[in-house]
Amino acid sequence: MNKEKIKLEKRDRRKAKIRSQISGTKNRPRLNVFKSNKEMFLQAINDEDGKTLVSAHSKEVKIDKKSKEGEGGKIAIAFELGKLLGKKALDNGIKEVIFDRGGNIYHGRIKAAAEGAREAGLKF
Repeated sequence: MNKEKIKLEKRDRRKAKIRSQISGTKNRPRLNVFKSNKEMFLQAINDEDGKTLVSAHSKEVKIDKKSKEGEGGKIAIAFELGKLLGKKALDNGIKEVIFDRGGNIYHGRIKAAAEGAREAGLKF
């Protein structure tokens, strides 16, 4: 079997297990992370109503090429993206979230986005 197919199937299994255990509400929405090779997308989702309350995309982030976090690379963008989503969430009255890493391992860009959201004032 193709190694890439196996890798995606394992990630989908992890994602399904995580989603079976957590669910977002209006008071404590689920902070969902979607990561592709180039971009990253964060959403605060109310699963009871099936609505996205706040979202942020990596294209919204403006960052210098020589930054302290990751030298202006993807990790620095993820950190700033987390801060941006945290600011938008606090403006909408969201103070606590449930973190959904989407089946990804908690390191690199996923960890940077979570740390940025925490720095902005969100509680996990």
